[in-house]
Amino acid sequence: MAGKGETKGKILDAAEQLFAEHGFKETSLRTITSKAGVNLASVNYHFGDKKSLVRAVLARYLEQFMPLLEQELKLLLVKDDISMEEVFACTKRPLLGLDTFRRHGASTFMQLIGRGYTDVQGHLRWFITTRYDSVLTLFTQAVIKANPSLKPEHVFWRLHFTLGAVIFTMASNVALSEIAENDFGNNVTTEDILDRLIPYLAAGVDAPASQELLLVPRDIPRSAG
Repeated sequence: MAGKGETKGKILDAAEQLFAEHGFKETSLRTITSKAGVNLASVNYHFGDKKSLVRAVLARYLEQFMPLLEQELKLLLVKDDISMEEVFACTKRPLLGLDTFRRHGASTFMQLIGRGYTDVQGHLRWFITTRYDSVLTLFTQAVIKANPSLKPEHVFWRLHFTLGAVIFTMASNVALSEIAENDFGNNVTTEDILDRLIPYLAAGVDAPASQELLLVPRDIPRSAG
């Protein structure tokens, strides 16, 4: 008979794979228990409900990623002048560490983060922003220090555009590596992809804000000319 720790691990592994492949909404607890070879009572015993299981799956990665990111950001913020590229470079070591933690860990992590947004998992975003608020605050402080002219609204939109680019690229890094090898004959690693991605992200967040859309309140009528 499997021990409690082994059963819990089997549930987490099965849920992680199914959540990443099919999303949180489309994956039922019965599908997870079937893949893990356990009964529904085991899930209820170890996690209580599906929301708690979702958080536990992502927490395995966050507990590896966030402390390393915090270390990198603290080291960066003591410098007098920092660049946006240096800010995004802080994520490199933590992300690469996930591939050591689990096979294709960076890809899986980004797939799960992406599912949290596309599946409208508000409880998951609340969990991340609440539990890791201090790290996220440090990251925002670093962005503002690198480009103090950015207004809060600019920071909001640009970091979400950044998140979208990172999620797509890192969640697809295995496929992108295979395409690059077939089309260009290059053997591309996860680190190579990050080295290409970071300057792109930095340039986007650093772009002049003067051309951004000025929102006109809807209740103010436009001139008829």
